[in-house]
Amino acid sequence: MELGIAGKVAFITGASKGIGYATARVLAAEGCKVAITAREPERLRAAAATIEHETGTRALAVAGDMSKTADVEHAVAQTLQAFGQIDILVTCAGSSPGGLMEQLTEEDFYSSLHLKLMGYVRTCKAVIPHMKARGEGSVVLVVGNDGLKPSYWEMTAGIANAADINFASSLAEQYAPFGIRTNTVNPGPVDTDRWDGLEKAFARDKGVTQDRAHELAVQSIPIGRICTAEEVANLVAFIASPRASFVNGAHIPIDGAQRKGIMDT
Repeated sequence: MELGIAGKVAFITGASKGIGYATARVLAAEGCKVAITAREPERLRAAAATIEHETGTRALAVAGDMSKTADVEHAVAQTLQAFGQIDILVTCAGSSPGGLMEQLTEEDFYSSLHLKLMGYVRTCKAVIPHMKARGEGSVVLVVGNDGLKPSYWEMTAGIANAADINFASSLAEQYAPFGIRTNTVNPGPVDTDRWDGLEKAFARDKGVTQDRAHELAVQSIPIGRICTAEEVANLVAFIASPRASFVNGAHIPIDGAQRKGIMDT
């Protein structure tokens, strides 16, 4: 299926690895020019070089920390200077610590909200006015499914992700009259470095091996396996494209119908 996004410009946060990187690759393969940002400059430049080599499409690497407003504004300004516009915004930056209530600190909650919620807010505030001036744009926030399906072990992430979902719904209503669609894609477990770390932490808190933690995760998913980053990226690209032109304010799980309660047992 032709997505109709060739020649568009996409700005993707958290794109040096994982879902963000996979999304940048898919969008570039569809003909988008991509600007990618993340905190690690060397890894980010390597990611951009690989995308350009594989797709023949320009990939701009702009290092930045989405927990810092100045970094967000700099990355957006560099993208506009290089490409002149931003048609698609995909936010992937941010992670949250898992753990049990008595082990979590106030800082754990603050850090989750500061990056996973406020990082998305900062990025949208920097990009959406430009989209509004042009009269078009598509915003896709990648928000974990624990914002829709709470789990006591994913408390800090669930709180931030639920706030992201509420934020996206508000954006969808406010900016649709200006030609801007806003949606969220909500993954469950995805086979990335991030998931490996979560499995290790879950195993620690539950007093089981990582193999058992992985087994519990797979058992919670009726499809019987963990999602890939590319599967999430394919959905993000579709939702960002004109093929999904009437999809606005939607929160779309991609979790194989995960049943959180099984993993928590």
